[in-house]
Amino acid sequence: MSPQNPIEDTPFDAASTAEQVAAGVDLTGKLAVVTGGHSGIGRETTRVLRERGAHVVVPVRDPAKAAGMLDGIAGVEIDRLDLADPASVDAFVRRFLASGRAVDILVASAGIMGVPLTRDARGHESHFATNHLGHFRLTARLSPALARGARVVSVSAAAHRLSPVVFDDLAFKRREYHPMLGYGQSKTANILFALELDRLGVQAFSVHPGSIVDTNLSGWATPETLRAMKLVDDDGKPVIDPYAGKKTVQQGASTSVWCAVSPQLADVGGVYCLDNNIAPVAPERDHDASRHGTGEVPPAGVSPHAIDPAAAARLWSVSEELTGVSFPAR
Repeated sequence: MSPQNPIEDTPFDAASTAEQVAAGVDLTGKLAVVTGGHSGIGRETTRVLRERGAHVVVPVRDPAKAAGMLDGIAGVEIDRLDLADPASVDAFVRRFLASGRAVDILVASAGIMGVPLTRDARGHESHFATNHLGHFRLTARLSPALARGARVVSVSAAAHRLSPVVFDDLAFKRREYHPMLGYGQSKTANILFALELDRLGVQAFSVHPGSIVDTNLSGWATPETLRAMKLVDDDGKPVIDPYAGKKTVQQGASTSVWCAVSPQLADVGGVYCLDNNIAPVAPERDHDASRHGTGEVPPAGVSPHAIDPAAAARLWSVSEELTGVSFPAR
């Protein structure tokens, strides 16, 4: 299993912000690519990386909309990218590679959550296609530009506990679909992706940012669901309690930024992180998506099914087959 050993001597915790974990880090001359870097925790990730001196490229489906959302953050480069469209991913990468620049940080922050059963043009379930296969293709295509010492951060979620990667029915053609099962499977895939990418020679991490109501992802939930999950109070205002996983955007972006820049992780990789630390392994739980939204809080940590090296290697092979893209040897 992956060495999920929390760091004992660290100045950061669940309440730390992205700005705090990056304080003192000089990213001048570095280039970061942040998918979903125009909204929510992705925007805060972009802002803090820029503040520390990095040049940040934000690839998005709607550049004009993103430009408005990034107003106030100077010097961000915006380009077009739809993770669910292989041709769009390839076109973005061709443009980037033609610039001759190297990528020092890749944060895979974009994603969809809790959507009804839909499939892309290839027949893949939409969560898996966007959250995993799109980022897999992007990373593989960008691999010639990954600098020596580059870090890749895959934004996962505690919802990975809801489902392993079900290899014999990835697209929900034979089993009952629940939106959170689709999301949970894709979030497990994000963790396994980072585990195998690190084994292949690119330092990689997966993270749980916490539960942040003030993001586009919260649009899937009704006000009643958010109250049941104790994410908002009776007046609809966000409940902020970072030690219970309920965070501000600034706190939610912190673990992604910590994994991207922290010298504490210089010799570590392939691990799942939360609250600005390496997460412990949590007991496996039954995969019942109907319990999601009840306010139940399972043990913090990473489920064993998400850090299984055999599953990571299998997912990598399946992903290469489904995308037709191979990751070059390093």
